[in-house]
Amino acid sequence: MKHIKAIYPGSFDPPTNGHLDLIERGSKIFDELVVAVLGNPEKDPLFSVAERRKMLEAMIEGFDNVTVDTFDGLTVEYALRVGASAVLRGIRAISDYEYELQMALMNRKLQPGLETVFMMPAEKYSYLSSRLVREVAQLGGSIDCLVPSLVAQRLREKMEIAHRFEQDDTDGRGRAEAAKRAAPERARQRKTNSRTKKS
Repeated sequence: MKHIKAIYPGSFDPPTNGHLDLIERGSKIFDELVVAVLGNPEKDPLFSVAERRKMLEAMIEGFDNVTVDTFDGLTVEYALRVGASAVLRGIRAISDYEYELQMALMNRKLQPGLETVFMMPAEKYSYLSSRLVREVAQLGGSIDCLVPSLVAQRLREKMEIAHRFEQDDTDGRGRAEAAKRAAPERARQRKTNSRTKKS
């Protein structure tokens, strides 16, 4: 029987329970599954590629046929490089399907032998995306039911650092504004002191 190797590409910024659901189900379909973290320089990620890889590696410890890798550039070129014959993609809604269909057709045009396999997420994750997780975390909402515990911890650490920088920036601006407002009064005081000394 032919050994089927697939890649599951994405930004995974951050990895969510929806991603883990697809990884688990994909591992049962394919002989080998590579979770491929895309390093997109045009995006401003919350987590570095190395951080995302480390989280994903911890998440897949229980899967013998799943590995994590990183790549840049075209998905089809990466698939050829690692010897994959299929691409696993998740579809949450009609809007996802339109985009993913375009990508699948383009990949087929570039590499006819590369198949795309679409999977629907579990119903409880059908609304879930990395973008929504980031927004909830940034606003201080609970993310424990949205991501694995290790990802939730890393998100909280990131948010604490970001809030600390924001607070320092706010305090710095406040001190600058206070100094600006006090400057005229200090100048008047210096003039008054100067006249007093002369008299």
